[in-house]
Amino acid sequence: MASEVVNTAESLDFPADLKYLPGFGNHFSSEAIAGALPQGQNNPLICPFGLYAEQISGTSFTAPRKLNLRSWLYRIKPSVTHEPFKPRVPGNEKLIADFNQSNSSANPTQLRWKPVDIPEEPTNFIDGLQTICGAGSSYLRHGYAVHMYTANKSMDNYAFCNADGDFLFVPQKGRLWIMTECGRLEVIPGEVAVVPQGFRFAVSLPDGPSRGYVSEIFGTHFQLPDLGPIGANGLAAARDFLVPVACFEETPCPNYIIVQKYGGELFTAKQDFSPFNVVAWHGNYVPYKYDLSKFCPYNTVLVDHGDPSVNTVLTAPTDKPGVALLDFVIFPPRWLVAEHTFRPPYYHRNCMSEFMGLIYGNYEAKADGFIPGGSSLHSCMTPHGPDTKTYEATVACGENAGPYKITDTLAFMFESYLIPRVCTWALESPFLDNDYYQCWIGLRSHFRKEDCSKASSNQDAD
Repeated sequence: MASEVVNTAESLDFPADLKYLPGFGNHFSSEAIAGALPQGQNNPLICPFGLYAEQISGTSFTAPRKLNLRSWLYRIKPSVTHEPFKPRVPGNEKLIADFNQSNSSANPTQLRWKPVDIPEEPTNFIDGLQTICGAGSSYLRHGYAVHMYTANKSMDNYAFCNADGDFLFVPQKGRLWIMTECGRLEVIPGEVAVVPQGFRFAVSLPDGPSRGYVSEIFGTHFQLPDLGPIGANGLAAARDFLVPVACFEETPCPNYIIVQKYGGELFTAKQDFSPFNVVAWHGNYVPYKYDLSKFCPYNTVLVDHGDPSVNTVLTAPTDKPGVALLDFVIFPPRWLVAEHTFRPPYYHRNCMSEFMGLIYGNYEAKADGFIPGGSSLHSCMTPHGPDTKTYEATVACGENAGPYKITDTLAFMFESYLIPRVCTWALESPFLDNDYYQCWIGLRSHFRKEDCSKASSNQDAD
């Protein structure tokens, strides 16, 4: 059990030796004061130390036991203690949770964006979040959204609650200190974090300006992918996921603001205490983080290029076996050893749609234009693949390439079977790379008709 007490003034400074509980999908228990967890039952008449018992459910009460997600929080005051919610003024018109013709459009063209500038005016995570694309609806509990965020200001005396779905954070620039009701997470570029639907959290920026990516899923939750023929081990190991330990704030805050995202709209409610007043908790519905450098990649060892699905870190499944609402896939440092093989990702059209981002380094299939902080979207059945420079350089090496290791790079992909609609502001953005298509225009024909004639003559002679 962790033992840690934090007041509001200290909460913005995370300790250097931040502690976590390891595991994925476990039933965890944590208490900041020994004895704060009730024994033998979840909801006693009087909880230890006069705390309130409160449950947060991530699935319906009647979901099968193996899928049921819920946690019990033991807090100084319950989360219901606030003034009525009101529409936030100003809101954030660039947040979408119900994709339709009024706010987004279908676009089969290959799209790419340059890194978005960090704003000069004070901007926290809530105001710096904007939707790029997505599909479905949070109202119907089916779909997803892809967002970018830029921020230069911490969320002082503000907490954010996403009633629409789970957030998967992928920071690209600057650390994130994420305070949650279960405790604190420090997330650096190269790590990811998930804050499930309904949890209140606050984002602080210890390094100043920050930028990154967020995927959001409606109506389901992330889980580890099945390994199939790989066997029992590999990819992301459950023990490498980290869950925060209980800590709490108890100093009164006369004007603490809860910002709730509900149907893509923002609402605010005022309360006189910090929402991070949970002294103890137990359950399996929790925020968590993962260090992508711990991922164990698998790859082809003879010929041909493996499908990117073998690099799936987390998946949000659908009712169709093997079909994901959203997969989170990475392209980490690894060895390439395939013989007689064009090793970069092959030219491809996919029934799934692929949104890519680059955390650091260079991506193996693009020689120019795709830089850290940028992104690209290749929608359903839109062709894509290596640019001209990458193709020509790969072919020029021929069979002399030998085994080599891709280093100093980390790219990722959000992949979904739903066809995304692209938000208007993303298509009108000054960071949209209108010349992206040019990277393939230089591909020339290498077809040699005379070789066909020789082959035909040889067959006739046989």
